[in-house]
Amino acid sequence: MRSVTYSMGVSLDGYIAGPDGGFDWTAPDEEVFRFVTDEIRQVGVHLLGRRLYETMLYWETADQDPSLDDSMLEWAALWKALPKVVFSTTLPAVQGHARLARGGLAEEIERLRAGPGEGDIAIGGAALAAEAAALDLIDEYQARVYPVLVGGGIPFFARGERRVDLELAETRTFSSRVVYLRYRVARSRTRPALPDRLRPAGEGTLPPAGSFHGHGDGTDRNDRALAGPTHGRPRVPDLLVPGSPGRRLPRPGPARVAQRSGGAQPVPGPR
Repeated sequence: MRSVTYSMGVSLDGYIAGPDGGFDWTAPDEEVFRFVTDEIRQVGVHLLGRRLYETMLYWETADQDPSLDDSMLEWAALWKALPKVVFSTTLPAVQGHARLARGGLAEEIERLRAGPGEGDIAIGGAALAAEAAALDLIDEYQARVYPVLVGGGIPFFARGERRVDLELAETRTFSSRVVYLRYRVARSRTRPALPDRLRPAGEGTLPPAGSFHGHGDGTDRNDRALAGPTHGRPRVPDLLVPGSPGRRLPRPGPARVAQRSGGAQPVPGPR
Protein backbone atom coordinates (compact mmCIF):
# COMPACT_ATOMS: atom_id res chain seq x y z
CA MET A 1 0.00 0.00 0.00
CA ARG A 2 1.25 3.48 -0.87
CA SER A 3 2.59 5.54 2.02
CA VAL A 4 1.35 9.01 2.92
CA THR A 5 4.34 11.21 3.78
CA TYR A 6 4.82 14.63 5.34
CA SER A 7 8.26 16.18 4.79
CA MET A 8 9.54 19.63 5.73
CA GLY A 9 12.44 21.52 7.27
CA VAL A 10 11.90 22.13 10.98
CA SER A 11 13.65 23.92 13.84
CA LEU A 12 14.85 21.90 16.82
CA ASP A 13 11.87 23.15 18.82
CA GLY A 14 9.44 21.95 16.18
CA TYR A 15 8.51 24.88 13.94
CA ILE A 16 8.58 25.25 10.16
CA ALA A 17 8.50 29.06 10.44
CA GLY A 18 9.22 31.42 13.31
CA PRO A 19 6.87 33.81 15.15
CA ASP A 20 7.30 36.45 12.44
CA GLY A 21 6.86 33.95 9.62
CA GLY A 22 10.57 33.94 8.87
CA PHE A 23 12.50 30.83 7.89
CA ASP A 24 15.92 32.17 6.91
CA TRP A 25 17.51 29.53 9.15
CA THR A 26 16.62 26.86 6.57
CA ALA A 27 18.98 28.06 3.84
CA PRO A 28 20.21 24.83 2.17
CA ASP A 29 23.59 23.91 0.85
CA GLU A 30 24.31 21.79 -2.21
CA GLU A 31 24.25 18.56 -0.21
CA VAL A 32 20.78 19.14 1.25
CA PHE A 33 19.51 20.41 -2.09
CA ARG A 34 20.56 17.22 -3.84
CA PHE A 35 19.05 15.10 -1.08
CA VAL A 36 15.60 16.67 -1.30
CA THR A 37 15.67 16.54 -5.09
CA ASP A 38 16.24 12.80 -4.78
CA GLU A 39 13.50 12.63 -2.16
CA ILE A 40 10.86 14.05 -4.50
CA ARG A 41 11.70 11.33 -7.02
CA GLN A 42 10.03 8.90 -4.61
CA VAL A 43 6.75 10.84 -4.68
CA GLY A 44 4.01 9.52 -6.94
CA VAL A 45 1.38 12.21 -6.30
CA HIS A 46 1.21 15.46 -4.37
CA LEU A 47 -1.82 16.72 -2.45
CA LEU A 48 -2.05 20.46 -1.91
CA GLY A 49 -4.50 23.29 -1.23
CA ARG A 50 -5.52 26.09 -3.55
CA ARG A 51 -3.02 28.63 -2.30
CA LEU A 52 -0.07 26.30 -2.65
CA TYR A 53 -1.25 25.19 -6.07
CA GLU A 54 -1.46 28.76 -7.35
CA THR A 55 1.98 29.55 -5.98
CA MET A 56 3.40 26.49 -7.74
CA LEU A 57 2.08 27.51 -11.16
CA TYR A 58 5.40 29.27 -11.81
CA TRP A 59 7.07 25.88 -12.08
CA GLU A 60 4.82 24.79 -14.95
CA THR A 61 6.84 27.09 -17.22
CA ALA A 62 10.04 27.46 -15.18
CA ASP A 63 12.06 25.67 -17.86
CA GLN A 64 11.69 28.81 -19.96
CA ASP A 65 13.44 30.98 -17.37
CA PRO A 66 17.08 31.46 -18.51
CA SER A 67 18.18 32.45 -15.01
CA LEU A 68 17.64 28.97 -13.53
CA ASP A 69 20.71 26.84 -12.91
CA ASP A 70 20.88 23.14 -13.78
CA SER A 71 19.83 21.91 -10.34
CA MET A 72 16.73 24.09 -10.37
CA LEU A 73 15.85 23.00 -13.88
CA GLU A 74 16.15 19.38 -12.77
CA TRP A 75 13.78 19.95 -9.89
CA ALA A 76 11.38 21.94 -12.05
CA ALA A 77 11.16 19.05 -14.51
CA LEU A 78 10.40 16.60 -11.70
CA TRP A 79 7.69 18.83 -10.27
CA LYS A 80 6.06 19.57 -13.63
CA ALA A 81 5.66 15.87 -14.41
CA LEU A 82 4.32 14.98 -10.95
CA PRO A 83 0.57 14.25 -10.67
CA LYS A 84 -1.18 16.60 -8.24
CA VAL A 85 -4.53 16.70 -6.46
CA VAL A 86 -5.78 20.16 -5.52
CA PHE A 87 -8.27 20.73 -2.69
CA SER A 88 -10.37 23.80 -3.47
CA THR A 89 -14.01 24.81 -3.54
CA THR A 90 -13.34 27.96 -5.55
CA LEU A 91 -11.13 26.92 -8.47
CA PRO A 92 -13.16 25.94 -11.53
CA ALA A 93 -10.21 24.14 -13.15
CA VAL A 94 -6.51 23.41 -12.75
CA GLN A 95 -3.61 23.09 -15.16
CA GLY A 96 -0.93 20.64 -16.17
CA HIS A 97 -0.77 17.30 -14.38
CA ALA A 98 -3.17 18.47 -11.67
CA ARG A 99 -6.81 17.64 -11.00
CA LEU A 100 -9.33 18.91 -8.49
CA ALA A 101 -10.12 16.65 -5.57
CA ARG A 102 -13.35 14.74 -6.04
CA GLY A 103 -13.97 14.30 -2.32
CA GLY A 104 -12.56 14.91 1.14
CA LEU A 105 -8.94 14.29 2.07
CA ALA A 106 -9.52 10.82 3.51
CA GLU A 107 -11.61 9.81 0.52
CA GLU A 108 -8.95 10.97 -1.94
CA ILE A 109 -6.18 9.16 -0.10
CA GLU A 110 -8.23 5.97 0.00
CA ARG A 111 -8.86 6.26 -3.74
CA LEU A 112 -5.17 6.81 -4.48
CA ARG A 113 -4.12 3.88 -2.32
CA ALA A 114 -6.58 1.61 -4.07
CA GLY A 115 -5.50 2.76 -7.52
CA PRO A 116 -2.72 1.52 -9.78
CA GLY A 117 -0.25 4.34 -9.14
CA GLU A 118 3.18 3.97 -7.56
CA GLY A 119 5.26 6.18 -5.28
CA ASP A 120 4.44 8.00 -2.08
CA ILE A 121 1.41 10.21 -1.53
CA ALA A 122 2.93 13.47 -0.30
CA ILE A 123 1.04 16.06 1.74
CA GLY A 124 1.79 19.69 0.90
CA GLY A 125 1.20 22.40 3.49
CA ALA A 126 0.62 22.60 7.24
CA ALA A 127 -3.19 22.68 6.99
CA LEU A 128 -3.60 19.49 4.96
CA ALA A 129 -0.93 17.75 7.03
CA ALA A 130 -2.75 18.64 10.26
CA GLU A 131 -6.00 17.27 8.86
CA ALA A 132 -4.32 14.09 7.64
CA ALA A 133 -2.69 13.60 11.04
CA ALA A 134 -6.00 14.10 12.83
CA LEU A 135 -7.52 11.39 10.62
CA ASP A 136 -4.55 9.07 11.28
CA LEU A 137 -3.63 9.01 7.60
CA ILE A 138 0.08 9.91 7.73
CA ASP A 139 2.44 6.93 7.49
CA GLU A 140 5.79 8.73 7.59
CA TYR A 141 7.11 11.95 9.04
CA GLN A 142 10.25 13.18 7.29
CA ALA A 143 11.94 16.08 9.06
CA ARG A 144 15.12 17.93 8.22
CA VAL A 145 15.99 19.32 11.65
CA TYR A 146 17.96 22.57 11.69
CA PRO A 147 20.18 23.50 14.66
CA VAL A 148 18.15 26.48 15.79
CA LEU A 149 15.45 27.33 18.34
CA VAL A 150 12.89 29.86 17.06
CA GLY A 151 10.60 29.99 20.11
CA GLY A 152 7.26 29.71 18.33
CA GLY A 153 5.51 30.08 15.00
CA ILE A 154 3.93 27.52 12.70
CA PRO A 155 4.37 24.01 14.13
CA PHE A 156 5.50 21.02 12.10
CA PHE A 157 3.37 18.69 14.19
CA ALA A 158 -0.34 19.24 14.63
CA ARG A 159 -1.42 19.69 18.23
CA GLY A 160 -3.55 16.58 18.71
CA GLU A 161 -5.15 14.88 21.65
CA ARG A 162 -3.81 11.39 21.11
CA ARG A 163 -0.50 9.64 21.31
CA VAL A 164 1.21 8.47 18.11
CA ASP A 165 4.03 5.92 18.42
CA LEU A 166 6.82 6.17 15.85
CA GLU A 167 9.62 3.91 14.61
CA LEU A 168 12.90 5.40 13.40
CA ALA A 169 13.41 4.27 9.80
CA GLU A 170 16.35 6.42 8.68
CA THR A 171 18.64 9.15 9.92
CA ARG A 172 21.38 11.17 8.29
CA THR A 173 23.57 14.05 9.40
CA PHE A 174 24.68 16.56 6.77
CA SER A 175 27.89 18.56 6.81
CA SER A 176 25.80 21.68 7.48
CA ARG A 177 24.69 20.10 10.80
CA VAL A 178 21.18 19.53 9.50
CA VAL A 179 19.86 16.17 10.66
CA TYR A 180 17.37 14.20 8.58
CA LEU A 181 14.95 11.99 10.50
CA ARG A 182 12.47 9.64 8.87
CA TYR A 183 9.93 8.06 11.20
CA ARG A 184 7.22 5.54 10.38
CA VAL A 185 3.99 5.56 12.33
CA ALA A 186 3.89 2.35 14.39
CA ARG A 187 0.52 0.83 13.58
CA SER A 188 -1.21 -2.08 15.26
CA ARG A 189 -3.17 -4.60 13.22
CA THR A 190 -6.20 -2.36 13.59
CA ARG A 191 -6.06 1.40 13.52
CA PRO A 192 -6.94 3.16 16.80
CA ALA A 193 -10.37 4.77 16.99
CA LEU A 194 -10.55 8.48 16.27
CA PRO A 195 -11.50 10.85 19.09
CA ASP A 196 -15.24 11.59 19.18
CA ARG A 197 -14.71 15.14 17.98
CA LEU A 198 -13.08 13.83 14.79
CA ARG A 199 -15.56 11.07 14.02
CA PRO A 200 -17.55 11.54 10.78
CA ALA A 201 -21.10 12.78 11.29
CA GLY A 202 -22.56 9.66 9.66
CA GLU A 203 -21.47 6.22 8.50
CA GLY A 204 -19.12 6.59 5.55
CA THR A 205 -19.16 10.39 5.79
CA LEU A 206 -15.79 12.12 5.90
CA PRO A 207 -15.05 15.79 6.63
CA PRO A 208 -13.98 17.85 3.61
CA ALA A 209 -10.44 19.09 3.23
CA GLY A 210 -9.86 22.18 5.29
CA SER A 211 -12.79 21.47 7.64
CA PHE A 212 -10.53 21.41 10.68
CA HIS A 213 -9.35 24.91 9.86
CA GLY A 214 -12.52 26.70 8.90
CA HIS A 215 -11.83 26.83 5.14
CA GLY A 216 -13.16 24.74 2.33
CA ASP A 217 -10.18 24.95 0.02
CA GLY A 218 -7.60 22.97 1.98
CA THR A 219 -5.79 26.09 3.20
CA ASP A 220 -5.65 28.04 6.44
CA ARG A 221 -3.72 30.95 7.87
CA ASN A 222 -0.64 28.74 8.23
CA ASP A 223 -0.57 27.96 4.51
CA ARG A 224 -1.22 31.59 3.67
CA ALA A 225 1.61 32.66 5.94
CA LEU A 226 3.93 30.31 4.07
CA ALA A 227 2.59 30.74 0.55
CA GLY A 228 1.26 34.28 0.67
CA PRO A 229 2.88 37.09 -1.22
CA THR A 230 5.29 39.26 0.73
CA HIS A 231 7.04 42.22 -0.80
CA GLY A 232 5.37 41.27 -4.07
CA ARG A 233 6.73 37.72 -4.29
CA PRO A 234 5.30 34.48 -2.84
CA ARG A 235 7.43 32.22 -0.69
CA VAL A 236 8.71 28.80 -1.58
CA PRO A 237 7.13 25.77 0.11
CA ASP A 238 9.92 23.81 1.76
CA LEU A 239 7.95 20.62 1.37
CA LEU A 240 7.93 20.95 -2.39
CA VAL A 241 11.19 22.60 -3.34
CA PRO A 242 14.53 20.88 -2.89
CA GLY A 243 16.21 22.19 0.16
CA SER A 244 14.13 24.50 2.30
CA PRO A 245 12.33 27.82 2.35
CA GLY A 246 15.68 29.42 3.00
CA ARG A 247 16.58 28.77 -0.61
CA ARG A 248 16.09 31.84 -2.74
CA LEU A 249 14.49 31.26 -6.09
CA PRO A 250 14.21 33.71 -8.99
CA ARG A 251 11.06 35.47 -9.96
CA PRO A 252 9.75 34.74 -13.48
CA GLY A 253 11.57 36.65 -16.17
CA PRO A 254 15.13 37.87 -16.25
CA ALA A 255 15.71 37.81 -12.51
CA ARG A 256 18.94 36.28 -11.28
CA VAL A 257 19.22 33.21 -9.11
CA ALA A 258 20.11 34.32 -5.59
CA GLN A 259 22.83 32.66 -3.59
CA ARG A 260 21.75 29.52 -1.78
CA SER A 261 23.52 30.60 1.36
CA GLY A 262 21.34 33.68 1.71
CA GLY A 263 18.51 34.13 4.17
CA ALA A 264 14.92 33.21 3.47
CA GLN A 265 13.18 35.53 1.05
CA PRO A 266 9.71 35.53 -0.43
CA VAL A 267 10.05 34.18 -3.95
CA PRO A 268 7.96 32.99 -6.88
CA GLY A 269 7.37 29.30 -6.71
CA PRO A 270 6.16 26.86 -4.10
CA ARG A 271 5.84 27.26 -0.37
